Amino acid sequence: MSIGQKIKSQVFNSEFEFQTSRSSGPGGQNVNKVNSKVQLFFNIQETHFLNEEEKQNLYIKWANKIDNEGKIMFQSQEKRSQTQNKEQVIKRFYDALSKAFEKKKVRKATKPKKSAIEARIKAKKSKGEKKQSRGKVDW
Repeated sequence: MSIGQKIKSQVFNSEFEFQTSRSSGPGGQNVNKVNSKVQLFFNIQETHFLNEEEKQNLYIKWANKIDNEGKIMFQSQEKRSQTQNKEQVIKRFYDALSKAFEKKKVRKATKPKKSAIEARIKAKKSKGEKKQSRGKVDW
């Protein structure tokens, strides 16, 4: 199964660890009573759905986001309800995962056309002549 298929079928859901806490986001008085902030923890080293090469790729791409235990954390506190924040944090995880495995497009070096080079040189010469004609006037 390729990584794209794993992301689409959301096989990683069984390996998520969730933690909830009080949110600083919207909700009025609800903020003081309900744990609506959701944090998702994913242990890269212990996952069964990634091979060693894919794990190394994630360690390289997410190097500054992974803690000492090999876990990465995503959080959401933008919505008023815990379930909406949970859905949002899962979506963020899968978006980040698909971005980490995205192949970069190879840039092909191109040269400017001959007519473009000639037009640029012609424009430079005409601008230079215009400036040259602005010389000091001798009385």
